[in-house]
Amino acid sequence: MFSPGGFNATLENWRTHGVYRKANVLAHLRERFTCITFDRRESGRSGGRVERIGWLDYARQGRSLLDHLGIERAHLMGGCVGCSVALRFAVSYPDRAGRTVLFSPAGGVRYRMLQHARLARHLGYVREHGLQGVRDLAGVTDAGFSADARVGPWVTVLRTDPVFAAEYAKTDPDRYELVVNGMARLLFDRDTVPGAEPEDLLLLDVPTLIVPGQDASHAPSAARYLQECLPTAEYWDVPVAEQTETTAPARVLAFLG
Repeated sequence: MFSPGGFNATLENWRTHGVYRKANVLAHLRERFTCITFDRRESGRSGGRVERIGWLDYARQGRSLLDHLGIERAHLMGGCVGCSVALRFAVSYPDRAGRTVLFSPAGGVRYRMLQHARLARHLGYVREHGLQGVRDLAGVTDAGFSADARVGPWVTVLRTDPVFAAEYAKTDPDRYELVVNGMARLLFDRDTVPGAEPEDLLLLDVPTLIVPGQDASHAPSAARYLQECLPTAEYWDVPVAEQTETTAPARVLAFLG
């Protein structure tokens, strides 16, 4: 289960974050399935490192977790930005992907613009205060990257790993700027759902359920794009207001059943 929550994609978000709290899908899935939830790299209690991160890096984390647990094949579920990771996993490791649920996929033109703006604001703060300044700021605020772009995408690791924080502050600023700009281009490169190329999705033979979102960061057009690209997709044409604990878990379980 690839967690929702942007750059703060923690396992708790399946129970506490937005539509996932209301739908409470995880609690119902646990009645019939073994559910593997985890903090994505750079989130929660997971570690991280300063490098240009792409969708394949997130997918490799999921594959490595399955390897560690001795699980050869699993259904996939992504929430929000986790949908991009689930798609990249299915494209890169199709023999290990069972049925796939994409719940409120993040994407759309405003989503791309917002992510680029956040990373640009972070780099502006780095230029003015340096990476030591970012480290210091991370220590005096509880805000995550989505709430305060100044703290950057590595803020959680800065707060939980003193060794990482010390190395981070000594990183060459020019190299750091190249890494962050590369992430912006690699992660948010289109005005729909990022993560996998449309040509790869058109060839993907993995049964998929798409549950649409309905706001600036989870544009309905993004969900429809996936419906167009995925040849075996089922599209649950229900507005977010009707994706409740009464309806959503039953629809997901019926698909996975």
